[in-house]
Amino acid sequence: MEMIVKSQDPLERELYPDSDGMPMAENTLQYEWIVTIKGNLDALFRNDPNVFVAGDLLWYAVEGNPKIRTAPDSMVVFGRPKGHRGSYKQWREEEIAPQVVFEILSPGNRDREMEEKFAFYEDHGVEEYYLYYPDEAELRGWRRVEGRLEAIPQMHHWVSPRLGIRFDISESELRIFGPDGRRFLTFQELVERQERDSQRAELAESQAREAQRYAAEAQQKAQLAQQQNEEARQQALLQKQRAERLAAQLRALGVDPEG
Repeated sequence: MEMIVKSQDPLERELYPDSDGMPMAENTLQYEWIVTIKGNLDALFRNDPNVFVAGDLLWYAVEGNPKIRTAPDSMVVFGRPKGHRGSYKQWREEEIAPQVVFEILSPGNRDREMEEKFAFYEDHGVEEYYLYYPDEAELRGWRRVEGRLEAIPQMHHWVSPRLGIRFDISESELRIFGPDGRRFLTFQELVERQERDSQRAELAESQAREAQRYAAEAQQKAQLAQQQNEEARQQALLQKQRAERLAAQLRALGVDPEG
């Protein structure tokens, strides 16, 4: 797998810093959603070496102009290898722009800031842009049509053409489902599911052992019954043979054993 690391050129680092000095998130809810979406997208494309997923990574769109940059909360780039990067410099990525970006709003996000981000994504080739405000459970989306990002009129049950994921906003918060129908889970939910699966596996194993024990006992009982039946059959045969010998002796003495 190709690995891309931070440039070691100090001048380039100074010109294109790996950090903009801004926090990844302003509150725990925003942070949880950023991490959940990024982590689940990582898992979704884990077997495709040419899909790069990043969270809160600076994207420099134009070489020589470091001011043309932004840091999507999550982004997906098809056609670029996985690996660690200090920033996403588009000219070093075969000029491939991230096709899908996510932004998670917090109460501190300003309208002007989001307008600038929208313009950036529209100007620099993003195909799908999803904006979620978890405090209000509000989801908006845009898809590129004829060179412009146009609003998706209905996000409930919308399926991303690029990602294959489905959005569900029928309950009190957003739920995202992968192409296999599995819901995107937080790390805590994943651990809880693993614990439940482990408990079910342990219970199933215990039940299997108990069933094996019952089966062994039943087999032993069946074998004992078969042995007892054979002993009874042998005893009956011996008794019959004794009766036949006695009858023969009586007949030899001129006595009718049935008389």
